[in-house]
Order: sequence, then structure tokens, then C-alpha cells
Amino acid sequence: MSHEQQPQPNSGESTPVPATPAPGIDLTRLNQRDETVADPHPFDPLRLCVFTTIAVIACLTGPLAVLAFALIAIAGYAKARRAGLMRSRCKLGDTRIVLAYLTVIALLAAVAIPFWVKLWIGIWA
Repeated sequence: MSHEQQPQPNSGESTPVPATPAPGIDLTRLNQRDETVADPHPFDPLRLCVFTTIAVIACLTGPLAVLAFALIAIAGYAKARRAGLMRSRCKLGDTRIVLAYLTVIALLAAVAIPFWVKLWIGIWA
């Protein structure tokens, strides 16, 4: 009972008095992380936000954005391959296949640009 707060006599309201531990009680290990408990990492949907932003850019700029992203990716994968990366975390795996895929996408985007421009000219004319 010595650790509980006692109301003050002859006062209208009691003010809380902090409880102090009894001598000999070690409280230094309280409020510390237990290493045996797994560290919870909540799902961070950052990638979904990034994908949405890229989709909006691609929607607004059409094949120009696809061509730009493909060329940036080709440059990145070519540099990584020269540095020794043979397998990528990409679902395609082998960096040669990834580079071939990106090259095809870049070529298709380049071919689509004139058609996309004609489409917008037809819409605004």
C-alpha cells in the first residue's frame, strides 16, 4: 500500500503524487525491447504509390514516357551487366533477356509515338 497514491487531507482535489519504487527494486530493464520477439514490420504500400505515379505519367505522356523509362532501364541494366550482374531479381531472370525485353518495349514505344501524336492532334483539332 505504500506505493499507491494517497489523497491529500483537507483539500478539495487530490493531486497525483508519483509513486516511487521501494528500495532494492531494479527498474532499469523495464521498457526495453525483447530481442526474442520478432520485429513487426507493417506492410508499406510505397511501391503501390510509385506504380500509380508511373502509370499516371505513362497515361499523360503515352509512349514518350514508356520510351524514356525503357531507355533508362536499358542503361541501368547494361551498366549492371558490365559490372558483373548476370541474374536479376526481375521475373525474366537473365539480364540478357531483360535487356532484350526492354529493347523491344523501347522500339515499340518509338514506333507508337507518331500515332500517339496524330491521336492528340485529332482530338484537339
